[in-house]
Amino acid sequence: MAAVVLGATYVNALNAYNAASRHNEYDTDLRFVRAAVLTEPDRDKAEQGGDLDLGGGKRAHWQADIASTETVDLFSVAWSCEINDPARREPYHATQTFLLLRPTWSDPVERTKLMDQAKLRILELQGVVP
Repeated sequence: MAAVVLGATYVNALNAYNAASRHNEYDTDLRFVRAAVLTEPDRDKAEQGGDLDLGGGKRAHWQADIASTETVDLFSVAWSCEINDPARREPYHATQTFLLLRPTWSDPVERTKLMDQAKLRILELQGVVP
């Protein structure tokens, strides 16, 4: 009886390890593609997305929806990526939402307005209302 339980536990552990390794096979590719958004100084280009050759016949297409937040130079980025791999029948899809501090993406007028609002909040917290 103990041998059956140990055998079943061993098989379950092998299956879990195999599933985890399959899930992580695109992590390196996703980090590489996400870096294209993280390093793009032009907001319009970042929103257009792009295509990247990942080697081994794999190609990635990514796009980003960027929204301003109530904090100066902070943006909410909804990023999606599709990796086409000749070894798979279906493309691999990944989506992530993250906050990104990017001063070069800010509109000068909106930035000034947000900074003025922040100054007013600070003055209110200090008890000095103009």
